[in-house]
Amino acid sequence: MKKFMKYIAVLCWIGGLTMLQACQDDFLDKPVQGALGDDVLANAKGIDGLLTGAYAALDGQGDFTGGSGWESPPDNWVYGAIPGGDAHKGSDGGDQTPISAIATFSTGADNGFFNSKWKALYEGVSRANTVLKVLALATDVSAENKTNIEAQARFLRAHYYFELKKMWNMVPWIDETTTDFNQPNDKDIWPLIEADFKAAYEQLPATQTLVGRANKWAAGAYLGKTYLYQKKYADAVKVFTDVIANGVTTNGLKYDLVSFKDNFDAATKNNAESVFAIQMVANDGTLDITNANQGGMLNFPYGTGAPFSCCGFFQPTQMLVNMYRTDAGGLPYLTDFNSHAVKNDMGLTSATAFTPDAGNLDPRLDWTVGRRGIPYHDWGIYPGMNWVRDQPYGGPYAPKKNIHRQKTQDLYADLSSWAPGNAINVLVIRFADVLLLAAEAEANGGSLAKAEEYVNKVRSRAADKTGWLYKYTNDSNPLGGFSGTPAANYVIKPYPAGTLAAKGKDGVLDAIYYERGIELAMEGHRFFDLVRWGKANTTINAYFGYESKITSDLAGGKYLDGKNNYFPIPQYQIDMSVVNGAPLLKQNPGYN
Repeated sequence: MKKFMKYIAVLCWIGGLTMLQACQDDFLDKPVQGALGDDVLANAKGIDGLLTGAYAALDGQGDFTGGSGWESPPDNWVYGAIPGGDAHKGSDGGDQTPISAIATFSTGADNGFFNSKWKALYEGVSRANTVLKVLALATDVSAENKTNIEAQARFLRAHYYFELKKMWNMVPWIDETTTDFNQPNDKDIWPLIEADFKAAYEQLPATQTLVGRANKWAAGAYLGKTYLYQKKYADAVKVFTDVIANGVTTNGLKYDLVSFKDNFDAATKNNAESVFAIQMVANDGTLDITNANQGGMLNFPYGTGAPFSCCGFFQPTQMLVNMYRTDAGGLPYLTDFNSHAVKNDMGLTSATAFTPDAGNLDPRLDWTVGRRGIPYHDWGIYPGMNWVRDQPYGGPYAPKKNIHRQKTQDLYADLSSWAPGNAINVLVIRFADVLLLAAEAEANGGSLAKAEEYVNKVRSRAADKTGWLYKYTNDSNPLGGFSGTPAANYVIKPYPAGTLAAKGKDGVLDAIYYERGIELAMEGHRFFDLVRWGKANTTINAYFGYESKITSDLAGGKYLDGKNNYFPIPQYQIDMSVVNGAPLLKQNPGYN
């Protein structure tokens, strides 16, 4: 649906598609005068454009944020992956310093990144609300279509509020009936998010005509996740069981696990594992690079001879890499993985000889992390320091899940910009995520055997050799294809039947948490998972203690439990909420 973004932009230009703030600088501003009225938009064509605009806001990009694309990235690399220890900020110490403050939990409410993210999410809320308000006035939309459109709008609104809730916890609720947009943040909005997803789950069809639209099963998966965040385990199990047994993608594919790498390749996106994805396109004929993923445009290897134009951010951590070590039985070291560290090339120039780690490794490592001596997709052997902007600062590694392929870059990358953008979808929820969420719900609900089954399903996919990374047939010609020799010593197996369940509830949960850490690494989930598990304080401070001995970027990093579980409410928003000398928005604890 990205191709409709120009249409939305034109509507905004004509008169401000946002009688409910869709094109404003701030969601608390008063409605613009002279906006397109309900009489113009309250018809099938107008509502379709409004709904498309509500989807278009998913990418977090646009002048409405007041910041650059990477300040409100839809994959949460700034807010979920980096604070959770998946990645360093990368680049060098003087570049995008607000991210450094977020990474070390030394940030305050005046950090402009938070304001950009807040506005991007409330922009989505506003657009979804506009759909609901105008839809109620339309007379040329059938009852069936009205139900579908309403359910989609509620799904989208719930998504945007889910993001707001997990970042800031107490946030104001604004819906299509709100007339005073300056609302306090004094109520827990989980019940309202849950109600929206529940309505979408009950009312959406199983398939849609456009692949990027939400369907019944995406709503079910999100509803289950909402239950899980609230610790409503029985409710979560019921919904997840339905989704796993009966769910299909919007384009009608039965949910299943595909080859791991196919989730991160534009040529194989919208596959059977894609539950809900933000659609990205490139070279779509519009000459508009904003249709590609601008939120991640900084996150490519950058240095001498690197094939990308920018910028060296989002470098995976050594601690993350160590999590992919496996023992002789192909199982992870759940509690002492840092004692089995994977060999790196810190301090070595690219001209200095280096032999990659020969120990046992989970094959998902090399689809997640670019490391010295291993094929970097079809771009060549990753050379280490030459492709790193500042190795002592950000470490020796590069991100990989977000990197397009050289062979198909003319189709799936926009290369005209100063920084790359590509057509790899942002996976909000994929089926492996659903399985591991379901495993968590089952374990907490007492069904340890079922939880083990779901974990092993994910591990069995990773153990399938057809999905591993292989060496090039010829290292000097990476476009010439891959050989039959694995790129590293991959050893991985599912847990032997019954052994995981025998560890008891806490042992099973530890294995689930670990599996989420390696399966979903660099996808923006980690920090939010650690917080909801109650593991953030110990895990993140241990990360600072370990990783700060390797790189210089984390000096002074410290996580304070209770304070840092949520980010500070943007000070600009608090200032804008003042009525009679007092702000309606209250700051999160510890940031005053």
